[in-house]
This record gives sequence, structure tokens and C-alpha cells, in this order.
Amino acid sequence: MPLSANSGSSDRSAETRARILDAALSEFSTHGLAGARTERIATAAGVNKALLYYYFASKEKLYQAAFEMIAERVRDSSMAVFRRDASAGERVLRAALNHFDRILSQQEFQSLMQQEMIRVHKGEAGIMSILAKKVFEPTLKMYRTTVSEGIASGELIDVDWMQMQLATLGANVFYFLSAPVWRMILDEEPLTRQALEARRKMLLEFLGQALFQDRQHGTELAARVFADTPMPELKGDRLNMGRKL
Repeated sequence: MPLSANSGSSDRSAETRARILDAALSEFSTHGLAGARTERIATAAGVNKALLYYYFASKEKLYQAAFEMIAERVRDSSMAVFRRDASAGERVLRAALNHFDRILSQQEFQSLMQQEMIRVHKGEAGIMSILAKKVFEPTLKMYRTTVSEGIASGELIDVDWMQMQLATLGANVFYFLSAPVWRMILDEEPLTRQALEARRKMLLEFLGQALFQDRQHGTELAARVFADTPMPELKGDRLNMGRKL
């Protein structure tokens, strides 16, 4: 009986901590570290402020824990792609699409990353060094290994692995960052569900042609990856990017 009671208490504690982290993630991604209010986090989590500080000693500690939580989800999703039982070329294609879809579905992570990059450029102390070691270093090493494998097998063209990453992932970032400019110049909405679905397809089609020694093979792989990877659901008819200041 005591063991069962302790187990129930532990489960409730974990659930409470998870609610706090989810509420904190929403608050920090919307308002930033400086603008976030612990009162709102506590209310959203259904706890009082005293309990919030019981689990997390400070606002800064809560911010770090929330950021690490979402960053680890992103890391695990990326690593799962690289560990897939598929050719190196297919894994590179899936990594590019996974990255595109992450921008769509992990808006909190994107917002927090932008905030941390600003802090880095200002020379402020942040948590980017922690994230670099825990999240980005493992995925970067795996990407490099995958590209090297694909080049050695003759599937991928023989180019610098980092340039390949910049070409595959950097294009995704540029598209979303430049969406407001495309809207002004082209008089089109680049973030509708239809536009995003088309962009995902064109991303894979381009990479299938550009990265593979055998373009027919790359084209067929790109079509298969697109067909079996549905786009994440959007809230509404278009993606709403940005955070409240």
C-alpha cells in the first residue's frame, strides 16, 4: 500500500511539473523571458506561484527547463530520421522535410530560438551553449555521417557536407523568414496551407535533382518521401508566425 501511494504521488508530481512546463513554454515563446509573467504561467498550469517555485527555483530556471524540453523533442525527432532504415540519400531528404515541418509545427521552439540568437548577438548570457551540446551537436554529427555515407556509396554527389546542409536546411529558414517580403512583391500569400504543401513538394523535387548522382533515383525517392509524409496540421487556413511583444 505505501508503495502504491508513493507511486500515485510521484505520478501527480510529474503531471504537475509537465503542466507547468507546457504553460511556461507558451508564455515564454509568446512574450519572451523578460515579458513573461509567472502569475500567468501559474494560472495556466492550474497551480499557485508557491508551487511553481517549488518545482523551479526561479523564472530563469523555468525558462531553461521549458526550452530544454521542447529542444529535446526536436532533437529526438531529428535523430529518429537519421536512424531510419533507409539509404543515406533518403535520410537526407527526410531530414530536410522534417526540418521544414518542424518550422510549421514547433512554433514555440522557433520563437525561443530567435530570442536566444538575439541574446547571443548582444553578448548576453543565455542557454545557447547548453542547447548546442545537448541538441545541435548530436544532430550535426549525424548529418555529417549520413552525407559521408551517401557520398561513399555513390548515391550522393561529392560535395562539402556542410554546404549540403546549408543548401537543404538553410533554404527552409530563408523561405519562412522572407515570407513577408514575398507577400509584398508577389501579391501572394506564401503561408497558406496550399502554398506550404506545394513548397514542401518543390523542396523535395529540387533536392532529388540536385543532390543525387542518379537524378532518376533522386526523383523517385523524393516522390516516395513526399507521399508517405503528410504535412502537419495547421490551426486555420494559414500559418501565423511571430510572437507578441
